[in-house]
Amino acid sequence: MVATPLDVESQLGALLGDSSTEFDVSRRTRIYCNRNLRMDQIELIGFDMDYTLALYHQDKLERLSIDLTLAKMVTNHGYPAEIRTLSYDPHWAIRGLMVDRELGNVFKMDRHSYVGRCYHGFRKLSSDERKAIYRNEKINLSSDRYDWIDTLFGLPEAVMYVTLVDWFDRTRGPGAIAYDKLFADIRMSIDEAHRDDTLKSVIKADLAGYIVKDPELAETLHKLRSSGKKLFLLTNSLWDYTDAVMRFLLDGQRQAYASWRNYFDVVVVGGAKPAFFNERRPFVQLDPTTGATLDAEVKQLLRDRVYMAGNVAQFEEMTHIRGEHVLYIGDHIYGDILRLRKQHMWRTAMVLQELDREIAVLQRLENNIRDLDLLDRRRRNLESEIDYQGLRLKKIQRLLEDAATAAPLRPRLDDEKKLTKLALDSLRDRHQLMTEEVTSLESTLDRAYNPHWGSCLREDNENSRFGEQVNDYADLYTSRVANFLSYSPLRYFRAPRRPMPHEV
Repeated sequence: MVATPLDVESQLGALLGDSSTEFDVSRRTRIYCNRNLRMDQIELIGFDMDYTLALYHQDKLERLSIDLTLAKMVTNHGYPAEIRTLSYDPHWAIRGLMVDRELGNVFKMDRHSYVGRCYHGFRKLSSDERKAIYRNEKINLSSDRYDWIDTLFGLPEAVMYVTLVDWFDRTRGPGAIAYDKLFADIRMSIDEAHRDDTLKSVIKADLAGYIVKDPELAETLHKLRSSGKKLFLLTNSLWDYTDAVMRFLLDGQRQAYASWRNYFDVVVVGGAKPAFFNERRPFVQLDPTTGATLDAEVKQLLRDRVYMAGNVAQFEEMTHIRGEHVLYIGDHIYGDILRLRKQHMWRTAMVLQELDREIAVLQRLENNIRDLDLLDRRRRNLESEIDYQGLRLKKIQRLLEDAATAAPLRPRLDDEKKLTKLALDSLRDRHQLMTEEVTSLESTLDRAYNPHWGSCLREDNENSRFGEQVNDYADLYTSRVANFLSYSPLRYFRAPRRPMPHEV
């Protein structure tokens, strides 16, 4: 059978690694662009590990984190054993929440730092309560009073905090426990579980149970390397855990790579980001067999070596690649993205594991979203008409109250007043019904994302504070590293034109 020209083109494209167009890629696996980025200008691509190369089975990891943290709170910090019997819902929290350690509240903000919804324990504060607390003075988010839940690793903190605030308030009375100390003990206990290897030893014993093994990850890294780019790993995890996870993800996936380390030109563990980007800690070389520190001073970063700590300035000096020629891909908005973009010229891409579900909800409820947009436009038009009729009614009333108004005009003004008031009442009734319909649709959409908080990237009609930071600091964002496989390594990512309100 003779191959057709189309068959030949397909085979040639497969051999050369040609990518499909963006429109051929499903929305859930696309890479989204906030700032134009030319991949042909990128010479060096870096990766974080946890929640970037290694995605986690979130529910199972959260339950493990909660169980280990509660055990340490009881054993090390004197909390009653009953707290281990409470129900902790791992789906309750989302990324981007703020903890008010002084009042025991957890809230979500929009991009203007307006508090959109707030819980004390499991009780949702009313609009009046929320405004009385958070609208009379500017919230200083850098104060010790507030903590931001900005990583997926941090979600168990929020879940345990609201559950324990609720339990202590019910069993011992509101304010019986110091809310600030409660959060500090939760965070200290979860840090202990990470630091003493309690958590990671469990994960290492069951890597397949806790870590998502992406079958396309190795091919993605190979494709990037084959295009002439250099790759590096920069993670805060220490060597023993990094080696175990990366072996699980990459070893044996491609014959050309005897070890996972062969995919990378530089491997840096224990990076302590964001300190890597704003401090001058020296690089230390490790023995990859034993993990022991080697005494030799690090003067260059070589393949098949393992390094610890370090800093961005020396990294650029030793790799001879700087600024906008480096793309770093991570999941932590503060440690991987924000500090890097504020202080250095590296380009950034953010992995949002929850983006896949967010887009799935968008697609499933596309008709509801269209209906909501239409209703919202109609409501705005209706509000304009209400404003007009309300102003007209006030003018009529002023004319009736004015002694200078001619007597023959008064009966006509009385009739106009009645008609205008009837029209205004009718408009207000329609507005009330429309508002109820909008509220119902918004509630449906919110519940589809998260029944308590809605989308992690949106708050009401605005970007959430978290969503706005993704928008401002991540040049690209996507749901997993392997999504780069669908794109050319020389791709010119272009940001969409974003109109200002007056241009719409």
